[in-house]
Amino acid sequence: MKAAAIDRPGPPSVLKPHELPVPEPSPNEVLIALHAAGIGVWDVDIRKGWWPQGRPKYPLVLGVDGAGIVAAVGSRVRRFKVGQRVWAYEFANPKGGFYAEYVVVNAEHVARVPRRLDLLQAGAATATALTALQGIDDTLGLRRGETVLIFGATGAVGTMAVQFAKRRGARVIATATGRKAARLVRSLGADAAFDARAKNAVARLRELAPENLDAVLAFAGGDALDRCLDLVGPRGRVAWPNGVEPEPKRRRRRFKAQGYDAEASPRALARLDRAVTEARLKVPIAAKYPLAQAARAHARLEDGGVFGRIVLRIGR
Repeated sequence: MKAAAIDRPGPPSVLKPHELPVPEPSPNEVLIALHAAGIGVWDVDIRKGWWPQGRPKYPLVLGVDGAGIVAAVGSRVRRFKVGQRVWAYEFANPKGGFYAEYVVVNAEHVARVPRRLDLLQAGAATATALTALQGIDDTLGLRRGETVLIFGATGAVGTMAVQFAKRRGARVIATATGRKAARLVRSLGADAAFDARAKNAVARLRELAPENLDAVLAFAGGDALDRCLDLVGPRGRVAWPNGVEPEPKRRRRRFKAQGYDAEASPRALARLDRAVTEARLKVPIAAKYPLAQAARAHARLEDGGVFGRIVLRIGR
């Protein structure tokens, strides 16, 4: 099969086309013929040399999520059949990632693609939608009528979070730099948008949330975020996916602050399916690249200013 893999850590240029054996599914795994795979900042970290534990085996195929068609199932798999449309999320997969024509994934981390999404949208949204939904529903426990700040709302996860927060009936304030960014987040349901980098950012946020913020979901860190956190109420909640750097500064006894990791399971993916339908989810795709141009996709992501998610188009 064709794949995009690295033989050593380094800049985008180390990500090169490879010809590799198609992985074989074990009894509890599913083999997926991929149509699309998402490009994430976590992929960039891995390409540069970060790995969750131990040392990776090279050549290393990157990518943690994607969508495609079931090509084969392990002997113990009963929930899936060859030919079904599926999406999947698997981090640090020992059998290789999603930048390939085929990937093998634990069946617990696979689900049928929601009817609302095509394979390209599903490939762009698996990890990002899971991360956003679990931040809004599980970590923040967002409730109807509350005011939430989505910090980093124009990114791949932030665009999902805005929609899932509106699904909960919350009032959503989103950070967005520039008119194009502001139009995007408002089109996804944000009630208001402001530029967190502006000199008057805190004053503007205070105008938008005169009674303080109930919750913040942050997808970027730094001084701009920390200034906004001064407006979180004493019983507020702040959450961020682990890996956001620098982590938000905690305020002793002021509000609850918690990092979290997105997790895939049959229950989590079933909840996501329902949320996609209820939110009438839109999946903003910033750019599409063929598998052979994975290095260009990484370079584009590192250039910044990406609204939504960059996707590798693999299948026809």
